[in-house]
Amino acid sequence: MTQIMNIANAKLQEVGNGRKFNAEFASLGAQIGARKLGVSLAVVPPHTRAFPKHAHHVNEEMVYVLEGTGTWHCGNDSFPVGPGDLISAPPGDGATAHQMENTSDGVLKYLTFSTKLEPEVVEYPDSGKIGVASYAGKDKPAVRVLVRLTSGLDYFDGED
Repeated sequence: MTQIMNIANAKLQEVGNGRKFNAEFASLGAQIGARKLGVSLAVVPPHTRAFPKHAHHVNEEMVYVLEGTGTWHCGNDSFPVGPGDLISAPPGDGATAHQMENTSDGVLKYLTFSTKLEPEVVEYPDSGKIGVASYAGKDKPAVRVLVRLTSGLDYFDGED
């Protein structure tokens, strides 16, 4: 496996639901053999987002805008962003949930750098979900569970 690639040659895959969430995405770190640091490329069409607003409880992310303009949402705040902007997304909870939105009429392209600590817990405050994942050294989750926060069990459920 080569440890060098030009991002212009990245193998992009479509992600999203084809409506509000729509992007082309590539896990670049995995393509060049990175193990402890992730980097991904997102190419987001006008007036969409790549992913729902979320907060990583374990991992830290950093976003670098390559091309286009958009809006960075973090907690209850929103900020305009454009080429050359570097954005920090430390671990937190729903109050610090973040999301990049393409609010322009052109393409928005950005890199996201991330630690790859496991297991990961991700909170989705807009939909009331929480996710837990472990990759166990693989490119895709070996274990992944998404549940609504309201569907939780009692701590002693099933322990008779």
